[in-house]
Amino acid sequence: MSETSRMGSGRVFPALPAHLDPTEPFAASWWGNAWIDALEESALDQARLARGRTYAREGAVDTITVAPGRIVAYVHGSRPRPYRAEIRLRTMLPEHWDRFLDAVAADPAHIAALLDKDMPHALAAAADRADVQLLPGARELSPSCTCPDRGHPCKHAAALAYQTARLLDADPFVLLLLRGGEEQDLLDELSRRNAHKSAAEQRATPPPPTTSAEPELPGTPARDALTSEYRPALPPPMAPPAHPGEPPVLPSLPGAPDATSLEFLITDAAARAHAFLTTGADPFTATSPWHDAVRLAASHPGLTGRRTFSRQFAELARSVGRTPADLSRAAAAWRQGGEEGLAVLESPWDPPAGPFDRARGALAAADLPRMTIHRNALTTADGSLQLRFGHDNRWYPYRSEPGADDWWPEGEADMDVVGAVAGVLGG
Repeated sequence: MSETSRMGSGRVFPALPAHLDPTEPFAASWWGNAWIDALEESALDQARLARGRTYAREGAVDTITVAPGRIVAYVHGSRPRPYRAEIRLRTMLPEHWDRFLDAVAADPAHIAALLDKDMPHALAAAADRADVQLLPGARELSPSCTCPDRGHPCKHAAALAYQTARLLDADPFVLLLLRGGEEQDLLDELSRRNAHKSAAEQRATPPPPTTSAEPELPGTPARDALTSEYRPALPPPMAPPAHPGEPPVLPSLPGAPDATSLEFLITDAAARAHAFLTTGADPFTATSPWHDAVRLAASHPGLTGRRTFSRQFAELARSVGRTPADLSRAAAAWRQGGEEGLAVLESPWDPPAGPFDRARGALAAADLPRMTIHRNALTTADGSLQLRFGHDNRWYPYRSEPGADDWWPEGEADMDVVGAVAGVLGG
């Protein structure tokens, strides 16, 4: 196989279900357990491994992407934003693949085992005799993570490694893909080598003598005899899902587009497609580049909060002439109430008499802090909580450090002013 044909684009596996029984091992196959041994022998902190096992059993590992030389997934920890965990493994050189494929093609039982998603000890032994290392050795797994923990591995990378053992259990081609061999390319190459081997054996064996001169009888292939023109009716289309799908974790490959930027675009495309399926129209008709940037930022999977931003998020802010903090604040307002939530953030107004005037009485009756009025906003005396009244008659809660006058949307908008306060204060 050429190096180009071996380098597959990767496989995406949906998040595995929770694995809550602590007595049940992560791996049932010997090669899955060998993977776990390589992880645990290279770990520097058993406590992090134990925490990683807990994360894996609780289903904290999201969609897993396996590509040559790496495994990538988002792992949910104790914070709202998941971390991007990655495990690297050396790929095999072309000469290693030649020796490995020769060893497999030499025994039809090896090919049959791979097709049955099995990796018998005999196959691994044949690879060892060909001086090819399939399974990782101690300290060959190289973990990394976007979390601040510098452990080797951290608990998020450990959780990804334990879940990967379950993937290896189900399909040993996952291990071959990690080493740089894509499944279909490997099977095609094994088929070619097996055909070449069979042809060579036939040439070396003289044909048997002809012992009968009986003519061949005419016949009809069963495929043609059973062919029917009848086609059943197509099933009705499936109902759209309740929510847009999450993008897969894309590997970062040399020369390929930036993976995080692609995830950004995939998230937006999924939201638009879901809206079109459920409503028949595209509701995202931004009135300006700024509004469109805010809408995109509100659905961005890598948005991290008020003070920490990804490079792509900062570039999006710069493209519309704003700071990342401006865009983050506006995205939080958009998540509160869409375009109306953004209008509440950016455009104070003077509401008419009615629900706005009755709000302070409702707060006093609920024994909540007294608030001062300024245009469409009610603010506590210590400057830590503010309620802004929107044109849609909903109350939008904001929080700030006392006296800092740095207001951020927090909590959900509510038609009831008391409900909006309770949603932020937790009671």
